[in-house]
Amino acid sequence: MTQRSVTQHRARQVVAPRYGGPEVLETIEVDVPPAGPGEVTVEVRAVGVNPTDYKGFSGRMSSDPAALPIRPGYEVAGVVTALGADTELASGGGAVGDEVLAFRTPGGGYSSAITLAAADVFAKPATLGFPEAANLLLAGSTAADMLRVVPPTAGATVLVHGASGAVGVLLLQLLRTRGVHAVGTASPSRSDEVRRFGGDPVTYGDGLEDRARALAPQGFDAAYDCVGTDEAVDVSLALVPKERFVTIAAQARAHRDGFAAVGGRDPESAAFRDSVRAELIALAGSGDLVVPVAGTYPLDRAAEALTRLADGHPGGKIALIP
Repeated sequence: MTQRSVTQHRARQVVAPRYGGPEVLETIEVDVPPAGPGEVTVEVRAVGVNPTDYKGFSGRMSSDPAALPIRPGYEVAGVVTALGADTELASGGGAVGDEVLAFRTPGGGYSSAITLAAADVFAKPATLGFPEAANLLLAGSTAADMLRVVPPTAGATVLVHGASGAVGVLLLQLLRTRGVHAVGTASPSRSDEVRRFGGDPVTYGDGLEDRARALAPQGFDAAYDCVGTDEAVDVSLALVPKERFVTIAAQARAHRDGFAAVGGRDPESAAFRDSVRAELIALAGSGDLVVPVAGTYPLDRAAEALTRLADGHPGGKIALIP
């Protein structure tokens, strides 16, 4: 393994110097640490934009001034510019010039370059664009985690709430690879997106339970909630036993009503999400897992991208392009 020069260089990085909304973000110049043993430096070509990015600086989880500045960004895709001594990518091998993607950076992914643990860096399939690659693993591993907690039965029918959202469309595709039929809730304007990824659309709102039953007269095997509304929870509990229902967005209801929720800091969930990354990349590389991208923004317009995401219906994933 050849190590490239470890000369330190500079990068543009978006940070939150104080707590607040997207308007607090600023672009600064930072030093990029050289890649040491077990590390890789990546010239970033695309950054995944996720709700967890703005939660960190919103002040809702913490407002500790000692934690400032907050450096958002946990998913990137780009090109290797340096490998530490005796270091391989998580997918094996690795050389300067390789196209890669990474998830679970230590933060700071909103940057034109980043040094991160090689254990989190994988070879990018040539068939996958940088914006798609930068948005695959967080949403994809979340969807896979839901199926770990409530495994679907092949040939059965399940209900997916928020089926046209970032996690929902990947969940639909993972269900399809397992031979599972899905009914997915969405607005009328997003029905075609549900069909595109293998589900039968059903409009949410008053009467959802009856409409869902009409699409699955044999009943539902399981329900998966990606939106967290009371409607999603109530309808799911009316259609399936609580042991066959999992949410990623209604943690308070899950605790109160005794059904499963994934996410947060559960170590079992974190370990699983790490373990499934290679499988998700392989599925995306073969075309069995498509990441729809609604738009891209220059790195300096991160606030605009996050505002669009926070509005709730971006129509697909969003990427920043340094």
